[in-house]
Amino acid sequence: MQNNKTFKQKLNLFLKGLIMGVANKVPGVSGGTVSFVMGFYEELIYSFKRINLNAFKLLLNGRFKSFFQYTNTQFVVLIMSGSIFSYFSASLILDYFLEHYELYVWSWFFGMIAGSIYYIGKDFGKWNRKNFIFLIFGVTLGLGISFLTPAKENDNLWFVFICGIIGISGMTLPGLSGSFILILLGNYVLLLVDSVNVLLNIFVSLLSGDFEVLSDPIKIRYLKIIAVFTGGSAFGLISISHVLGYVLKRWNKIVNAVIIGFITGSLGIVWPWKNKIYVIDNGNFLFDQKGNKIVENYERYIPELYSIETLLAIFFIFFGIGLILVIDYYERRKK
Repeated sequence: MQNNKTFKQKLNLFLKGLIMGVANKVPGVSGGTVSFVMGFYEELIYSFKRINLNAFKLLLNGRFKSFFQYTNTQFVVLIMSGSIFSYFSASLILDYFLEHYELYVWSWFFGMIAGSIYYIGKDFGKWNRKNFIFLIFGVTLGLGISFLTPAKENDNLWFVFICGIIGISGMTLPGLSGSFILILLGNYVLLLVDSVNVLLNIFVSLLSGDFEVLSDPIKIRYLKIIAVFTGGSAFGLISISHVLGYVLKRWNKIVNAVIIGFITGSLGIVWPWKNKIYVIDNGNFLFDQKGNKIVENYERYIPELYSIETLLAIFFIFFGIGLILVIDYYERRKK
């Protein structure tokens, strides 16, 4: 019975990581918001914070059991495994729906994020003037980021490393979409589309016995890029978690006020009704490896209210809000 309960807990953590990984891949959606809503945000931050000098001392002294307990390794591995697995599974399904039913997917995300604002804010407690000022600051910052103009693609390895540090912020900072930040830095397609596709292609080739793929200079270039990006992400995850762990402990209310504001401001990023602005170089569209035009930014607009398409999109907004309310109801029943 106990083993069955333990398995369910592990599977639950893996699935939470899976959902967070899907959210991290979608521009405008924050994996940090998912972890916040699903109730494991602070444990995630404090677990990464435990990767420090004391942890390395335990490891070097051969005290592996103490190391695993100190760093909450099982929790981290399950969450991160789910998140990584999502890039080759659930996120591919999401890619399909984004390609064929984009308006409704964005509407669903918009509703879920709107519902998350209520979910996070309901337990905030008493609002004072200072907290309200930081709330406005968070809203302003979120809106400001959502309307920035993206940079051009840059595959310099030092810049890719910095992209890893900044891009992982979507996992550690609720409301801040790491994927959208990568779009602003100009490297979303390079790092989360082309490099991931090449990595998957290499794995498939190696499993089928084709080792010549490792002599392909283009594929090796992508391997270097994704390795450096992964290194930057790992460095950013640990370093940002140390900072967040400190500020959450010292200024918990203020940090939560900024997070609620930031998530509110990020609604501008996931606004469902928008036209794509494509990257144009010398009068020609640029395409990714799948043959899709590369999106540079979005032009938002107010839809025609009484069209079937708009009414269906509004339905999905309320469906997204409803999902969060169901999670809230389930959590309250457990208490």
